[in-house]
Amino acid sequence: MMNHQSDDVPCMQSSLLGSHSSVHEVQSINSAELVARLESYEGSGKKGISDVRRTFCLFATFDLLFVTLLWIIELNGDPPLVDITHGILDALQREVLQYDYYTSFFDIFLLSVFRFSMLIIAYAMCKLRHWWAVAITTSTTCAFLLVKVILSKLFSQGAFGYVLPIMSFILAWIEAWFLDFKVLPQEAETENRLRVIRSVSERAALLPPAPISEGQFYSPPESPEESDEEVEEKQDIEKPLV
Repeated sequence: MMNHQSDDVPCMQSSLLGSHSSVHEVQSINSAELVARLESYEGSGKKGISDVRRTFCLFATFDLLFVTLLWIIELNGDPPLVDITHGILDALQREVLQYDYYTSFFDIFLLSVFRFSMLIIAYAMCKLRHWWAVAITTSTTCAFLLVKVILSKLFSQGAFGYVLPIMSFILAWIEAWFLDFKVLPQEAETENRLRVIRSVSERAALLPPAPISEGQFYSPPESPEESDEEVEEKQDIEKPLV
């Protein structure tokens, strides 16, 4: 019986040590995962610009190129605005040098250049994290187009009198929606995740490893050195003789 209990003690100690080492392994794995995730977020932040912001800048570039393409097509349009026998240089002279607010589309092209320049400077170069820049471009575009459509004679210029103002209006509002509902929320969510992971990793690094307490081990009570047979013999000797 005594040998059986003594054999159980090292088994219990080894099992407790194994469980304690497994806890340390789990803690090390969790801290390694936190560090890896933190490095991945920091690596993405070191790019200088997020993926969703890059997409927004590409859309602003598309806005400029699309309006420019429509304006160039309009320069080679039907008379009476442009004489077909003349080249594109004569059309540019009519549109730019002889600019007429009531019949020219050059100001709509300049409006697209204004949107592109302001959005790229604000959200690509300065990395602005506020909506005021796109609010200025969208409100300016809407106000200018409304006044031009009401006062000018664009509708008498053919199909482009409808297409250019409508497309410029739609693109400006898509830029405002994309920034306000995609770019800024996703970047804020990424920053919050990075902040949480960094704080958790710092706490895990500051916490010392849990010491092994003596209470984790169970030591059975000591058994008497004498065997059961010796105890019975002593009891028989000590009995009084009748």
